[in-house]
Amino acid sequence: MVPSFRKFVGMVVLVVFVIVYAFIAMVVGDMTLQQSGTLVRVTYYAIAGLVWVIPAGAIIWWMEKGGKPRT
Repeated sequence: MVPSFRKFVGMVVLVVFVIVYAFIAMVVGDMTLQQSGTLVRVTYYAIAGLVWVIPAGAIIWWMEKGGKPRT
């Protein structure tokens, strides 16, 4: 795959992933933590706010993997 096209596809996938992930994390948190205490909610949203970095890093790694020309 051409590096510039790989980066374009990765960027689109990354933006869609972040939007969908944020929506799902918000809905799950709202539906399951309504009766929970503040500390539980803050902990959930702090963890959910950091977990997206792992798959995003994998997408960025994939984008950059083919970017360097081989000699």
